[in-house]
Amino acid sequence: MKIQPAERTKGVQEYYFSRKQKDLDAVSAERAAKGLGQLINLGIGAPDGMPPQAAIDALSRTAALPDSHKYQNYKGLPVLRKAFADWYKRYYGVTLNPDGAIQPLVGSKEGILLISLAFVNPGDKVLVPDPGYPTYSSSAQLAGAEVVRYNLKAENGWFPDFDELEGMDLEGVKLMWVNYPNMPTGASATPELYQRLVDFALKHGILLVNDNPYSFILTERPISMLAAEGAWDCCLELNSLSKAHNMSGWRVGMVAGDPVMVNEILKVKSQMDSGMFKAMQIAAVEALAQGPEWFEALNAEYRRRRVAAGRIFDALGVSYNPDSTGLFLWGKVSGGGSVPATDLATPAMTKGERLSEKILHGTGVFITPGFVFGKNGEDYVRISLCAPVPTLEEGLARIKEFLSAC
Repeated sequence: MKIQPAERTKGVQEYYFSRKQKDLDAVSAERAAKGLGQLINLGIGAPDGMPPQAAIDALSRTAALPDSHKYQNYKGLPVLRKAFADWYKRYYGVTLNPDGAIQPLVGSKEGILLISLAFVNPGDKVLVPDPGYPTYSSSAQLAGAEVVRYNLKAENGWFPDFDELEGMDLEGVKLMWVNYPNMPTGASATPELYQRLVDFALKHGILLVNDNPYSFILTERPISMLAAEGAWDCCLELNSLSKAHNMSGWRVGMVAGDPVMVNEILKVKSQMDSGMFKAMQIAAVEALAQGPEWFEALNAEYRRRRVAAGRIFDALGVSYNPDSTGLFLWGKVSGGGSVPATDLATPAMTKGERLSEKILHGTGVFITPGFVFGKNGEDYVRISLCAPVPTLEEGLARIKEFLSAC
């Protein structure tokens, strides 16, 4: 290429699932040519259920109105901000001022980069969890920051080790990312954990950002970091309708926090888009109004899927927590799992990747290798619960047949 890309992109790769799709497409085509069953993708967490019918109806109804197709307010419709505030009060017990403490987003993923651009200077340090969502690191790199990884380990319940954190060189750390229910590990936060994190951030002058889109999935009660004492002085929280309302493709999210900080995010966001489609905003209002019965039905289905996913791990000899929360099941590979060591992929791969590749090419079932999420995930694999029970059972049957032939 004659024109060189910006320096800020050199440390950033194409998102793993985007890169991997080429391999999955090749496996899918090969299976089709051989007359085998289609690829079963248990990788990415894209909910397959339908959104609330009231949201779909509102989208259709509002899209038919003449005034719905013009540019919208950068801050989002007042009725949407109020709906987010009511949602937080009803389910999290947190009071948000809809006139300043809430900024609607085109999905919470957008907010990760917006926050990085709004608050991080080149040369600043950003604390990201290992294992954790790769976008935390890439957004920091795009902002010119130095990524500093902090450990999440099974022996500590996938919580930060605060003694280890205090022993790190925190000079220049500007921002810290937190995510519970944790992706990929499925660990749940507690109010006590959130309070310790807020106290840590206040002590060291760090902006603490809680990425909270899984808080309704397989949890007894959703919690918000903004409920912790002192959180309003150092915290922002991202949330989304993607997981809790089966609306990942709609791209409706939010960031909440102190109005001064939220306004800094708006400065950046207003340079990047011209507001969310009005019909989408009205539909989101209807989704946010759903009662507890919506989440009860949602989680009843995910509990069935979690059991079915566990049976796959059982067949593979992978250990896991059957009570994990969030949208995934996370399991540790011992040796090569149940796949004979002499029949694994290249030795340069991690344990999780070797198992993932062997199962993919041997059965047409894709499970995510844990190295994608950091060094502490190298011995792990992850199954998405975004597939119905019959699909998970079909994957299990293929894997058992494959293992019996090994």
